[in-house]
Amino acid sequence: MAGLMWLQMMQGIESHQPSLLTRKMNSPADLQAQKYISESKCSVIEKNGKLRYEIDTGEETKLVNPEDVARLIFSKMKETAHSVLGSDANDVVITVPFDFEEKQKSALGEAAGAAGFNVLRLIHEPSAALLAYGIGQDCPTGKSNVLVFKLGGTSLSLSVMEVNSGMYRVLSTSSSDDIGGAHFTETLAQYLASEFQRLFKHDVRRNARAMMKLMNSAEVAKHSLSTLGSANCFVDSLYEGQDFDCNVSRARFELLCSPLFNKCIEAVRELLRQSGFTADDINKVVLCGGSSRIPRLQQLIKDLFPAVELLNSIPPDEVIPIGAAIEAGILVGKESASVDDSLMIECSAKDILVKGVDESGANRFTVLFPSGTPLPARRQHTLQAPGSISSVCLELYESEGKSSAKEETKFAQVVLQDLAKKENGLRDILAVLTMKRDGSLQVTCTDQETGKCEAITVEVAS
Repeated sequence: MAGLMWLQMMQGIESHQPSLLTRKMNSPADLQAQKYISESKCSVIEKNGKLRYEIDTGEETKLVNPEDVARLIFSKMKETAHSVLGSDANDVVITVPFDFEEKQKSALGEAAGAAGFNVLRLIHEPSAALLAYGIGQDCPTGKSNVLVFKLGGTSLSLSVMEVNSGMYRVLSTSSSDDIGGAHFTETLAQYLASEFQRLFKHDVRRNARAMMKLMNSAEVAKHSLSTLGSANCFVDSLYEGQDFDCNVSRARFELLCSPLFNKCIEAVRELLRQSGFTADDINKVVLCGGSSRIPRLQQLIKDLFPAVELLNSIPPDEVIPIGAAIEAGILVGKESASVDDSLMIECSAKDILVKGVDESGANRFTVLFPSGTPLPARRQHTLQAPGSISSVCLELYESEGKSSAKEETKFAQVVLQDLAKKENGLRDILAVLTMKRDGSLQVTCTDQETGKCEAITVEVAS
């Protein structure tokens, strides 16, 4: 959980700092920076062609680079990880929005490096979302199109991804700063202000302190309405000592935010038009970003893609960090930099297959890593076995891709023993296979019902 915690904090850096990392004021491409500056609670000025935060410490006014802010946040994250783990956490994978420019990526990576992190890789958020659900990992030979729907606190990001043989390719993407969780909160806060005015004949919309209290109450209520039918908004001494108590139903919230929901769905339709796709061309939809928890929004997405699998089993605000953690787990096991690069391989040399049995009892081989699969790579495979047997063996084979099944060579096996017998039905054995850059293969088999687990590491023959 510690690793997950600070990966989520990294996403916070990306969500709130990107526009200031590299952009200049008053340039034609500076609309994003100008919007950020207008909304920033801290004064932002330009000096020597670069943007600076102007910080009043009480004793003096300091000018701080955005890169320095990012470095300080990374340093705090490193301290937090150390206090939880009891040891240093040095290796890190950072996720970045797809529209990040190279200079922005470089600035963020340098900030992490200055804080003492070893940046293993920067990956795009849509790719991390797919990794979190193992898309393309459990079915390496298939081809599919996936829509990644990310609705965060301040923006909506959409990506259509092509998944082919375990590789990801972005076909189309769009983003909007006009839709986000903050906009839903603002809409609800405005409704609460109107209710207060109706009850007490005072308009608090121009009172910054009162509106901040309403925003905080609206934020809590918004989260509650994702799981409850109604939420109570109570604010102590909202205006001139007057307490405010208001109950908001989910139906009311959905009615208030209906225009924002429609904006989200229209943005999806527009992206499909740009891609030349229809809803039928999408095979899966991945939800990420905390605001995609809203039930009404999920229902509208289901209505738009009635025959498509909607992936939301992972908490949406954890999907991208989990994907980054999975990528880090694959990369962390690589050999040290002292190993001669000529000994490292970048793709699998042969097909790696798992042996199973079909309904007729004949042997059936499933390709998990086709030859040429970029490394590192991870695959999942579910092996079904009769519940009446107490041991299950997972057998792995390799092939040149043109050989017949009888010529395939078995090179490893994992045996799960002493399993509790079931009188009826099948047992599911989940196999997770991770092939690292050096060609070594780690295999973990887990009985899904009992949790019993066995793991081996093998060197794949070249």
